[in-house]
Amino acid sequence: MLLAALAGCRVIEREGANPLPENTAPLAYSDMVNRARGQASSALDAFYVDAWLDLEQAAQRLEQTARLLPKTTQIPEAFKSKVETESDLLRKDATKLLEAAHAKNAPQANEAMQRINQRVRELRAQEKVDEKK
Repeated sequence: MLLAALAGCRVIEREGANPLPENTAPLAYSDMVNRARGQASSALDAFYVDAWLDLEQAAQRLEQTARLLPKTTQIPEAFKSKVETESDLLRKDATKLLEAAHAKNAPQANEAMQRINQRVRELRAQEKVDEKK
């Protein structure tokens, strides 16, 4: 019973929970975006339960993912011209999230996470579904 209770106290691990080696071979664009999505979700989970250290770690991993995103392979044509700029903005937001988590500043962390989630959403390579169907 105690083990089950302790297991519930940890933030759920998602894709991208571990940092990548800095000299890793480039991953596919879609894999890195999925990694960023998992990291953003982990950050939200940590924030929800005031797990500030977990939030700091999620922010550090997001910052790394943002730095490595322009080096990915198979970048969709529609994103090639903007991946560098969007990655830099995501990296800056991850740094702001890290600072907010370190200071345990919930309002600033919330603002940074909102921007991060929007940026990750906009980086998706999915085709837009025709709403008229």
